[in-house]
Amino acid sequence: MSGNVRTTARSRVRSSSAEPETDPLRQETSSNYHRTKYESNSTSNFKLFLTITFFFIIIIFFLVHHFVTSAAQPHLPRVVTPFPAPKIMDLPQFQGEHKESLYWGTYRPHLYLGIRARTPQSLMAGLMWIGVKDGSNHLRHVCRQEDALSAYGWTKHNGRDYGHQVLVDHGMILTTEFIKSKGEGSGYGWDWAVRIDVQIDKSKWNEDFGRDAQLFFYLADEGGNVLDAGRENLNIRESSLLASGSRTDIGNWQLHLKSTDDLKLHYSGFHTPHFHNLSDLVEENLASQTRKHGQMQLPDSSDDSPNVLVFQIIGGFPFTTDIVFISATNSESSRVEKRVNSLTGDSLSNELKYKEQAYDEKIEKIFNLAEKVDSESISVGKAAVGSLLGAIGYFYGQSKIDLSRTLIHSEHAAYISYWPAELYTAVPCRSTFPRGFLWDEGFHQLVIWRWDIQISLDIIGHWLDLMNIDGWIPREQILGAEALSRIPEEYVPQHPTNGNPPTLFLALNGIINGLKNNEFNVMDRSEISLFLERAFGRLDAWFQWYNETQSGEQMSSYYWRGRDNMTTLQLNPQTLTSGLDDYPRASHPSSDERHLDLRCWVLLAAQCMHSIEELLNKETKPEKNYGSTVKLLSDLEILNEMHFDDVHGAYFDFGNHTEKVQLKWKELKARRQLVREVLERPVLKLVPQIGYVNFFPFMGRIIPSGSWILEKQLELISNRSLLWTDYGLRSLAKTSSLYMKYNTEHEAPYWRGTIWINMNYRVLSALHHYSEESGPYQEKAKTMYKELRSNLIRNMVHNYQQTGFLWEQYDQVNGKGKGAHPFTGWTSTVVLMMAEAYDII
Repeated sequence: MSGNVRTTARSRVRSSSAEPETDPLRQETSSNYHRTKYESNSTSNFKLFLTITFFFIIIIFFLVHHFVTSAAQPHLPRVVTPFPAPKIMDLPQFQGEHKESLYWGTYRPHLYLGIRARTPQSLMAGLMWIGVKDGSNHLRHVCRQEDALSAYGWTKHNGRDYGHQVLVDHGMILTTEFIKSKGEGSGYGWDWAVRIDVQIDKSKWNEDFGRDAQLFFYLADEGGNVLDAGRENLNIRESSLLASGSRTDIGNWQLHLKSTDDLKLHYSGFHTPHFHNLSDLVEENLASQTRKHGQMQLPDSSDDSPNVLVFQIIGGFPFTTDIVFISATNSESSRVEKRVNSLTGDSLSNELKYKEQAYDEKIEKIFNLAEKVDSESISVGKAAVGSLLGAIGYFYGQSKIDLSRTLIHSEHAAYISYWPAELYTAVPCRSTFPRGFLWDEGFHQLVIWRWDIQISLDIIGHWLDLMNIDGWIPREQILGAEALSRIPEEYVPQHPTNGNPPTLFLALNGIINGLKNNEFNVMDRSEISLFLERAFGRLDAWFQWYNETQSGEQMSSYYWRGRDNMTTLQLNPQTLTSGLDDYPRASHPSSDERHLDLRCWVLLAAQCMHSIEELLNKETKPEKNYGSTVKLLSDLEILNEMHFDDVHGAYFDFGNHTEKVQLKWKELKARRQLVREVLERPVLKLVPQIGYVNFFPFMGRIIPSGSWILEKQLELISNRSLLWTDYGLRSLAKTSSLYMKYNTEHEAPYWRGTIWINMNYRVLSALHHYSEESGPYQEKAKTMYKELRSNLIRNMVHNYQQTGFLWEQYDQVNGKGKGAHPFTGWTSTVVLMMAEAYDII
């Protein structure tokens, strides 16, 4: 114990200034021990200091690098940031054999005949010819309504490897047939051939126009690869070879021409970076030759390193020629001569006949038309499907995005480019709208998914892959120089605040119901499920974009963005985003608007998403409960409170509105022009216009079959003083204040009375639904259904026989086709009317 006390005392004393007596040896040992311990601690601390300093330097370096990089490379706006998920088109089902089988096609729908591959830098082919109009020669190439062809369009096309087209040009009749073949030795994408048959209608052809036809078939390589002409003096009796070349995708290739008729050939080679104006190059070349030599023929010469070769084919009426493209000619098993022979002459005739028969049989198998319509209607149904599939195109480029509406205090338009993207899609009209339109595409797919589910999923997948990080998809796709050349510059920019009806959900609903009804084989069912699994995130984001950005002031209300509330020229500000353009809405756009059609589109999307969730056994998230959304938007009491008018028995838009608006001539800026004049103060109320929009709840089957409201809808639809005609339903009632009124001095009425087939199809679908639902109005719905279906089919078939076209719209007075033609987009739903195949909700 004393020892403990001493030790403790020593310890305490050693901390004082007095030094006690100690053993020298122990003192030395203790001193060494403490020095070693101190030196060890100092070394460790120094190493720790160096380590921490090093890490701080690294962190500072990365921070500086980040800020420097950020300054050098500004962060891209969200609007041009792709959706952060694996692309749908990277799914295995879209690779391999599927991708190769669709590589080549008639994917340049804006041309009378245009062929390319589904790749950004493609080898392309096309046809031109010299036609006669009003006694003058005109070079045909790009589909134009001003060419005034009597008829043109794919009367048969399977979307994959066969097509048959007839073009009638003022007495000259050209038949073009396209076919692909996977022969022994074929390269990637297979071989393809075009047969061109030229005839004249002697009753319409004046011999002063000439006794020879002049065709121009060309190849153009977007990748800049050099094309080689077969020889300087082309003579098909000596050799069928026209051209050859090489590409990384298909290897070496050759182009051959064969004919049993006496043809003369000339050619010209061009080197150009531009491919949207090839007909200008040919016209300039022919004009130069005519001035120099007095002959309208190509010079049989070429620029250095040509990437365009044009072959002039001259023959007396009538004649037929076969043009064959052979790939992988450098392989050991190329068998070029055998493959050329298999795609020309009698062999080609037999193969075309087989493909035509297969097309006819597939039409009957899928649509079962023989039991439902007459032979004249069947031929129109075949042409409707063929024209739609033959107008599928492939595009590559960047959309132009207008940011001015998203920037604060922006006085000038600010544009930015979307990321480079490809799009495989059907188009509404080859002459007027040869590009992708989001709201049209859903109607196209109602036909296409029934015809070929793989092609349909491919198209829908391409569209969904265009989605940005916010879930927005540009509504009009103008991709690449050829597409840009067909539209005025002011209409190119897309606005990220603006939507379009999400009609792809119409098609997806049909596909899902097809799954439920076992309409697909095992492989198709598997691929559809994989597609929906991959697409779900994008579809969810797309729905949320509509639900959040297009919502209104009141819960479960929606309104289309993009209306101009400052206009002084438009009688009723357009709603282009709705797809119904000049259809009358509230006279004074505001955030108080409630658009009935958009509310129903959102409901359709929610129903589809709920079905997909159930199909894939997805876990329902409380914040994204599609079942609850469907229940809310289907609630008839809420819908009626927001949109229904008891007096009219109709559903209406709601907004800041007055009927007393007119266009009046005034002197403005030293010229006389029509200006909008408002004669009374607008107030918030239902917008009293009767037309397509009023019947969206009817189209969506929201109204119970036993409800008196259904009876009122049927009365309004069948009222001849309002919508009903012998040719289909008017878009706007005759009693409307804006019926067939110009919207500006130059904007003729568009959705203000004429008959549109997509909306008639949806009304017909609903009538069919209610005609099969037991209730007090079942018989009335059945009678109306039969009459409306008959009126629509009869009028479209009659117009096709008279004019050779399906049309964008039909006159409500006489039933004649109007507007863009051939309009083989949603007007092709005529085949679904014939087949009684309707969208199922």
